[in-house]
Amino acid sequence: MSLLDEAMETCVFLNKQRVDDGYGGYNTVWTEGATFKAAIVFDTSIEARIAQVQGVYSLYTVTTQRDLVLEYNEVFRRERDGKVFKVTSDGDDKYTPKSAGLDMRQVTAREWELTS
Repeated sequence: MSLLDEAMETCVFLNKQRVDDGYGGYNTVWTEGATFKAAIVFDTSIEARIAQVQGVYSLYTVTTQRDLVLEYNEVFRRERDGKVFKVTSDGDDKYTPKSAGLDMRQVTAREWELTS
């Protein structure tokens, strides 16, 4: 088992649905989807710190296995603490080649609050 494998935690996709409210409008409901493993690390770079001072949310790097592509604006929850994240980059941009011994793909994400 590698250090990367040890850092992986259980996460669950959250799917947004709009359902009728019975009065001609709708309510937004978040439902749990599939689970997956990810290593989520808080970004402490100088650029991230400057962005935080300017009002940008906390930024994270999310590492998954190469075969899991997290899409831009996808929402998921880390099971350990219930923290919700929204993906802020494209999952097809940063990954190791199939010939590499290290099996990983990375995206950036920010903390996010579910809307209703």
